[in-house]
Amino acid sequence: MPRRKKIIKKEISGDPKYNDHEVDTFINLLMWDGKKSLAYKIFYDSMDGVKNKTSEDPLSVFKKALGNVKPRVEVRARRVGGATYQIPVEVPSNRSLALAIRWMIKSARGRKGKCMADRLVDEFIESAKGEGPSVKKKEDTHKMAESNRAFAHYRW
Repeated sequence: MPRRKKIIKKEISGDPKYNDHEVDTFINLLMWDGKKSLAYKIFYDSMDGVKNKTSEDPLSVFKKALGNVKPRVEVRARRVGGATYQIPVEVPSNRSLALAIRWMIKSARGRKGKCMADRLVDEFIESAKGEGPSVKKKEDTHKMAESNRAFAHYRW
């Protein structure tokens, strides 16, 4: 039993435009230095860009992109008898969402050139198609877990 008091999880309400919890989480992780209004502007501009480029519902493209980037398994380091093993474990849904958002923002920030909204547009479209660096990151994570499947019996 932990000796500290119980952690109270803060509920994240939806964003003003789409009233969606995943969008609000994305905006919170996109934000730098507490500038939430700028993060809203960047995200909504990128959603408008997705609508202009694909002529589809931008929220469905965003959800599809997130679904394509969310990992199902990852590896955790476990020390057993003086050796450290990479043990594959299933990822909880809230962590997989956080990882997917983090990977998408990091790969969008790593792109050259344009403003952040345009980089996010490209990232959303590529991820929805199942391409791009964030989807590659997910596939690499799954490959690592698959190659270390022999150590799964160390999981406890």
